[in-house]
Amino acid sequence: MTSNASSPARARIAAAKRIVVKIGSSSLTRANGRLDIAALRRFVDVLAERHAEGVEIVLVTSGAVAAGLGPLDLPNRPKDLATVQAAASVGQGLLIGQYADAFAAYGIPVGQLLLTTEDTVRRSRYRNVWRTVDRILALGGVPIINENDALVADGRGFGDNDRIAALTAHLVRAEGLLLLTDVNGLYDGPPSQEGTKRIPEVENLADIAHVEIGGSGSSVGTGGMVTKLRAAEIAVESGTPVILTTAASAREALRGEDVGTCFAAKDKRPSRRQLWLAHAAKTDGKIHVDEGAARAVASGRASLLAAGVTAIDDNLNASDPVSIVDPEGKEIARGLVAFDSSHVREMIGKSTDEIANELGEDYGRAVVHLDDLVLVGRSRGNPGPLDDLEQ
Repeated sequence: MTSNASSPARARIAAAKRIVVKIGSSSLTRANGRLDIAALRRFVDVLAERHAEGVEIVLVTSGAVAAGLGPLDLPNRPKDLATVQAAASVGQGLLIGQYADAFAAYGIPVGQLLLTTEDTVRRSRYRNVWRTVDRILALGGVPIINENDALVADGRGFGDNDRIAALTAHLVRAEGLLLLTDVNGLYDGPPSQEGTKRIPEVENLADIAHVEIGGSGSSVGTGGMVTKLRAAEIAVESGTPVILTTAASAREALRGEDVGTCFAAKDKRPSRRQLWLAHAAKTDGKIHVDEGAARAVASGRASLLAAGVTAIDDNLNASDPVSIVDPEGKEIARGLVAFDSSHVREMIGKSTDEIANELGEDYGRAVVHLDDLVLVGRSRGNPGPLDDLEQ
């Protein structure tokens, strides 16, 4: 951690030509749960300023459920799924309508994308999101993204828009991510506790492993500091710097000023496919490997060869996302399998040359190539600084 107010990460965000901005429910609603239209318009004023300067803005917004509370005469965020979905359905129209009107004052069109987990766990749909967002930006508009709470059939959605924002930032190759909440950054202890101080810069996530984190979000939202830090982890690992601050400080944050907490990004940006595999993909099955293959894969420098495979689940097709598990059943990596299950079974335990001789040259290659493989959890070789955060 450092107190350098003019850090390179802040400078990168100030100079960014494409940025993702996420705003939470608590920043857009009054204490009674109703949408605060004045606050929304002040927020849009800030984004429109940057848009006029040639910056492409992707907005990830919460607030649909909260916006639906007033019209439905609900005093608080409901606890049962059906009422949450009803509030979201009513609130989505109200929320996007207010955004459309606010941006229209600046001649900026908006496009709405309501996402469910299926839009990220299936690569074809993930790519469709990217194409739509990219085209709206090219046409001079602002894509507005929210989780589609009205259609989460079993209640198991993303759970927060912070993760959506981090995934979107990488997907659209944003140069910065701004996470807006009701707390001005990360503190070295509970913000309400006397003597705690704001952490202005985080150069490495391992530096905050000792920080006590709590809170589960406001009464109108579902996020909290933990979700924001996990979103920051996704973003910085994908090469995107992050600023976490309040909506009231959004203008200063976009200018690179010393507000909130700034998280420096790693230099190497993984491919969209790698990020999808690591944080968004729903795996279709497992490939079990022996100890030697597990070590080789965990090194991050080797493809998975058939010689190290011990078993594979049924009904896997070529290019399906799979989990690679060690002899103890622990997931060490994810990847795209190169062959159907039936073909992999014919290859198990055999060398590449043996496979090529028996099945043909087309089969003399890795079961999961290094380019289609990503390590997960502690297999990445880092200490997993967020794994032990107090929730």
